[in-house]
Amino acid sequence: MSHSQRRLPQDPQIRALVQAMSQRSYSRRSVLSAAGALGLTGLLAACGTGGSSTQAAPSIKDISETDPTVNWANWTLYLDYDDEKKTYPTLGAFTKKTGIAVNYREDIDGNDTYYGKVQGQLKAGQDIGQDIVTLTDWMAGRIIRQGYVQELDLANIPNSANLLPSLKEVDFDPGRKHSLTWQSGYAGIAWNKKAFPKGLKSVEDLWDPKLKGRVTVLDEMRDTIGLLMMQNGVDIAGQWGESEFGAATDVLRENIDNGQIRQVKGNSYKEDFVSGDAIAGIVWSGDIVQMNFENDDQWEFVLPEAGGTLWSDNLMVPVASPRKANAEKLMDFYYDPAVAAEVAAYVNYICPVVGAKEEMEKIDPELVSNPLIFPSDADLAKAHVFRSLEADEETTLNSEFQSAIGA
Repeated sequence: MSHSQRRLPQDPQIRALVQAMSQRSYSRRSVLSAAGALGLTGLLAACGTGGSSTQAAPSIKDISETDPTVNWANWTLYLDYDDEKKTYPTLGAFTKKTGIAVNYREDIDGNDTYYGKVQGQLKAGQDIGQDIVTLTDWMAGRIIRQGYVQELDLANIPNSANLLPSLKEVDFDPGRKHSLTWQSGYAGIAWNKKAFPKGLKSVEDLWDPKLKGRVTVLDEMRDTIGLLMMQNGVDIAGQWGESEFGAATDVLRENIDNGQIRQVKGNSYKEDFVSGDAIAGIVWSGDIVQMNFENDDQWEFVLPEAGGTLWSDNLMVPVASPRKANAEKLMDFYYDPAVAAEVAAYVNYICPVVGAKEEMEKIDPELVSNPLIFPSDADLAKAHVFRSLEADEETTLNSEFQSAIGA
């Protein structure tokens, strides 16, 4: 779709800002937008882990007025990007509108690995150098429970009223006092269509001898083990215990030990797909859409016959960030439906902002016809949320998973 064909958001201010900051064609195809996500009400609302705070927040002086910057740690390929100018158009629009400069870093490759880097500082109440971190529900629940994030002042985020109703009450953050959803998505399976024309229907198909040494799986326990458990007939949203978890872990360990699985990775698994070192694996939905657009549609993504996982990532302000007000302004900006649509057109995940679909339809109504991006009823029926874990249970199961992957 050329820039001349592209239809900009209708909000005059946002339209002018985005047009000024971005003269590019879309490098991503589409959006899992708000209305497309409405069928996920029960699933999205079920995401997360419960628990109460265990650490009182230190007294932090907010220097936002004298330091017009905000530092944001996010995952890769998770914000609109101008490939030619090497810039993020909506970040540029935010800076032009507010005067606040954004230091944006693709620092997060996996929840556990990122937590391992910053946990010591968070526990000590120290500034980790980020004013916003973007972590998945279960990890968001952990650091909220541990008292490692600040309570948001929603009066500074009036656009938070645009949060999908299904996401306003989550068990890991009652009342949404500490977090706002960034995007949601699926974990499923994908393969290189030319290298493996047979294709995949189930997780079990990953163990085909022709794929030996060329399979990757995610280092996110709930996604990889969740898919393996569903393959074993377990309802991951229901009642299950260590025996069901252990059976899935045994399958994972066996296929790592026998060389079937090449590597267990976070976001960097994409590099193995692009290089050709891996031709199949457990992956995240939006990544494959993005990679296909840049690499001549090489891969296909499906939810396994037994089901895929559903998750959300969340914006939070770390406990010692001295620029919370600036972080809240950035969150408010991205909850404007027109801005949310711009992001959604690039990242290809489920957008949490009411009104984003209408804005997206103004940009390119064809985008809503992509069944991978706008989930069908059949896909929604196959998407399941990994049930909430108690703190002790999470420690035990995560230890077993880490042992299986050799971490």
